[in-house]
Amino acid sequence: MTPKLTPEQNAREKTDRKLIASRWEIQDMKTLDFSLNPGIAVREYHTDA
Repeated sequence: MTPKLTPEQNAREKTDRKLIASRWEIQDMKTLDFSLNPGIAVREYHTDA
């Protein structure tokens, strides 16, 4: 059985699928590598604000 996702998790999953379909690379901040692809999305990038 698949665990129920929160609305935020559902939105993130949907966004990730669209980015991947558009050939974007989705990366975590700890393993960020700008040389992999010209289109890069960073998961959970924290700002000072």
